[in-house]
Amino acid sequence: MTPSLFHLAAAQQSAPVTDWAARISWVVGLLVFVAFVYWLMRQGWKWRGTLQGDLPELPTTPDEPGAPRRKLSGRYHGSTTAGQWLDRIVAHGLGTRSRVELTLTDQGLDVVRPGAASFFVPAAALRGARLDKGIAGKVLTEGGLLIVTWEHGGKQLDSGFRSDRAGEHAAWVEALTALSTTPHTTEHTETEGAR
Repeated sequence: MTPSLFHLAAAQQSAPVTDWAARISWVVGLLVFVAFVYWLMRQGWKWRGTLQGDLPELPTTPDEPGAPRRKLSGRYHGSTTAGQWLDRIVAHGLGTRSRVELTLTDQGLDVVRPGAASFFVPAAALRGARLDKGIAGKVLTEGGLLIVTWEHGGKQLDSGFRSDRAGEHAAWVEALTALSTTPHTTEHTETEGAR
């Protein structure tokens, strides 16, 4: 056989046959694994909600919330136990990220979340506000999140918000801090505690 015919015979060999049964088995196995991991995550979320079952229902907006001091459109990134940015609160929908419309009045902070549970933080429950970079697994640049500290059911919570216009965060911190430290708010809290 001449060298040119040898090369021609080698070039005419067929490509290896694909083992479709093995490929399908791998794909099915991977899908089952992903579904199992998703199921475990869901079970963990439900378990955390059960552990936080002692948290009372969230307050709703009063009939007369008062004139708005400030308004904000942006994102709600979750709530945690105050000072513990990874201890996510999931009870009553507080763990669900969503769009948000915030309105601050003399009565408190109205948190309207389209597609998720809205709630109201009375002025007497506000404990302050600050700028931070992370909450509940969400990390942004320094000062990228507005963190509102409030009390509910005897537990202090931090809720994280990000405005569509991040430059207004500082003004919100100032307004929330002023409202949370007014004498009227303190008197209201003491009166409720005496009941």
